[in-house]
Amino acid sequence: MTPEEILTPQSKSVDAAAWVTALSRFARYQPLGAAGLLVVILMALTALLADWIAPFDFLETDYTLIMAPPSWEHWMGTDPFGRDLLSRIIHGSRTALTVGLVASLLGATLGLVIGVASAYFGGTIDMVVQRLLDIFMAFPLIILALTIVSIFGTGTLNVTLAITIPMVPRCARVVRSSALAIRELPYIDAARALGFGHGRIILRHMLPNVIAPYLIMLTAFMGQAILLEASLSFLGLGVQEPVAAWGLMLQGGAEQYAESAPWMAIFPGLAITVSVMAFNLFGDALRDVLDPKLRI
Repeated sequence: MTPEEILTPQSKSVDAAAWVTALSRFARYQPLGAAGLLVVILMALTALLADWIAPFDFLETDYTLIMAPPSWEHWMGTDPFGRDLLSRIIHGSRTALTVGLVASLLGATLGLVIGVASAYFGGTIDMVVQRLLDIFMAFPLIILALTIVSIFGTGTLNVTLAITIPMVPRCARVVRSSALAIRELPYIDAARALGFGHGRIILRHMLPNVIAPYLIMLTAFMGQAILLEASLSFLGLGVQEPVAAWGLMLQGGAEQYAESAPWMAIFPGLAITVSVMAFNLFGDALRDVLDPKLRI
């Protein structure tokens, strides 16, 4: 039997049969997760087709319809500039998903690499990396994001960076805990004995076995990233006008228009709530399906 035959069957924890089993269990035992996934898919389609399904141009102003209440023409009313609120919410889904997806992918992927490398090398490297992660994790997500934005400035790119950095240590910790157990398995020792390099062992025999916690953290981060983006925009430190963003719309509908035009805050707030809840439900269901300790 060749070394590849010895190592490969045990190192491939995510194959076609595993995915089919996971999907069947997901559909059968996770109705709330399936509902969350449906909302996520609808949100993604809305973001992709925003230019075609939005009834008006989200930048088009009509000063004869300033703060008009919901009607048959403007289903969600208009804002202080006479812009159609429904069109801006539809285009705002594109901003939320873009920032959320890019920040989550970068944060989770960097955390994956750092967590696996820290667990594999151990010793002094692991100790130094973990203490650096402790420093970042000492700050709440929103505080660290505000600090980064205050240093680099506002805008979509900087907001994405500000959301990415606080997520890296959280994913790294979760992935490291799984990688520590994998490091002690026999096929890792066999790979070392056969003279395989560190890069090959990490990429081929460790990374595939921590994909499950990586995917769980990725979906969980999406909801947090959307909420963080909306929070920063609400505070005036996120994306800026004229970009359509739910946090900006919520800021424009707060306080001074709370009584005279409540729809300006209600509908963006509902969009944030539903999207974050959908990602959280999907992430929880995905965890239950992929985590062997939680399987029925």
